[in-house]
Amino acid sequence: MTTPATDTRAAPDAAATLYALGAIALWATLASLGTALAHLPPFLLTGLSLLVGSVLSWPAVWRDRKAWAVPPATLALGVYGLFGFHFLLFIALRIAPPVEANLVNYLWPLFIVVLAPLLLPGVRLRPVHVVAALLGFAGAAIAILGARGDAGPAADGRSMWGFVPALASAFIWASYSLWTKRVRHFPTAAIGLFGLVSGLLALACHALLEPAAKLTVEDGMLVLLCGLGPLGAAFYLWDKALKGGDARSIGILSYITPLASTALLLVVTGRPLNLGIALAAGMIIAAAILGTRAR
Repeated sequence: MTTPATDTRAAPDAAATLYALGAIALWATLASLGTALAHLPPFLLTGLSLLVGSVLSWPAVWRDRKAWAVPPATLALGVYGLFGFHFLLFIALRIAPPVEANLVNYLWPLFIVVLAPLLLPGVRLRPVHVVAALLGFAGAAIAILGARGDAGPAADGRSMWGFVPALASAFIWASYSLWTKRVRHFPTAAIGLFGLVSGLLALACHALLEPAAKLTVEDGMLVLLCGLGPLGAAFYLWDKALKGGDARSIGILSYITPLASTALLLVVTGRPLNLGIALAAGMIIAAAILGTRAR
């Protein structure tokens, strides 16, 4: 008698897992693409990529003109998440050593756990969450201090400041993810509107604040990949995953992202996997998993 109920619940959960894994695979390429495009002004890179990502929602909007009909507060939240997170991440990858900045940025799964009691009603912060937070920040500190040792005295101060936007981008994505649970339901296609407005805002900032830049054919191809992948399809997949599955289970899956991202970034930058980076990555991932075990 209980089999039908179990089966009907398993199908959407299985689909949500696939959506989440798809988003994770795309996000794993973000730091490497950002590093390869580090010579482009950050507002320009953010704006072009987000505009490309918004194109993926156009077919849905063509079928249903109300797909982008969201309240102003929801739109503002989307711009805060998409524009704020990626702009600060690209800034961090330019100033700080990219591998360590990437590790610090991937404190966002842990931030989701720690901030949940503050931003969501009915959620409490337990001692295990405090322990997890301390462990995660200890891992980030190891990454920062290890990068400081590699950078040399002349680059020390500048590199250290680069971890500030990396940490801020982690906070923005965590708070955005939690606040989307408090706003009225919106269709997944509305993510395209968030990207469109954020992209136009970034390009306006580029025109006002940054020098003009010329894109090569290779730059254009990388921007296209960035927009279609980690700054495009990943957002839609993530939204569908959260709407169709258990948020805690999907959150645990997200801890695969820093592992895959850091491994790919090491390959791209040609850096060996040293003990400090491995230890920092392990501590951050362990902290995030520990933080989700208590209910």
